[in-house]
Amino acid sequence: MKRVWPLVLGGVVLIAIGLVWTLQGLNVLGGSAMSGSSLWATIGPIVLVVGVVLIVIAIVVRRRRSGS
Repeated sequence: MKRVWPLVLGGVVLIAIGLVWTLQGLNVLGGSAMSGSSLWATIGPIVLVVGVVLIVIAIVVRRRRSGS
């Protein structure tokens, strides 16, 4: 179980960063050079999805270990 926590923590951090980057790219959050940039509106969701994938991997690994 100890090995899944880095995946969960990394996933949560990537989700938060991806969400902020997406909102900045869409110009919802202003005050940054990234605000209103389509590049960050594209990179943000990709990073967010990677974070979700890490959390899903952690859940699958934990279930497999507890089942065996």
